[in-house]
Amino acid sequence: MSIEIVTPRLLLSSIDESHVDQVVDFVARNKTFLEAWEPARTADYYTAEAQLQLIANDCLNMAREQLFKVWLYKKDDPTRIIGSIALNNIVRGVFQSCHLGYRIDEAENGKGFMTEGLTFVIEQAFHQLHLHRIEANIMPRNQASLRVVEKLGFSHEGLARKYLKINGKWEDHIHMVLLNEELQD
Repeated sequence: MSIEIVTPRLLLSSIDESHVDQVVDFVARNKTFLEAWEPARTADYYTAEAQLQLIANDCLNMAREQLFKVWLYKKDDPTRIIGSIALNNIVRGVFQSCHLGYRIDEAENGKGFMTEGLTFVIEQAFHQLHLHRIEANIMPRNQASLRVVEKLGFSHEGLARKYLKINGKWEDHIHMVLLNEELQD
């Protein structure tokens, strides 16, 4: 499945193994910045070999329709990744839901790129993938991320205590949800 979405300032694109150097550059460039929000990473995570395996797994999960993932590029620099957005754990049947994950380049943080990209991914989730519910779980101290989903209409559904192990520590997460109001029947 190949995905190409054009927004006013961004190109959102699925990738394959040929983009591994761009991914390695993104994760290495943002190692320290993303450390507080992601699982603890070993040194091999930042290698082409590890990223090739992750890209291959993403491609397989996208083919199985269990994942929808795009990488963000600025229109004026279409070879440098500045972030990613993923609809993970897509479950069909009576659930029709997924988990949302996203990350942005430190140098592009606070410029509205993630809100812009998410607006278009949510549109895809609800109108092309016909999902009913998008769930985002965010650490309470990640105020910037909470502001992004709140701007997009996500609602607070509670606190999941010690929900995910982030950077070696079990962290509480606020459970934020956006419903597809068009799929109420």
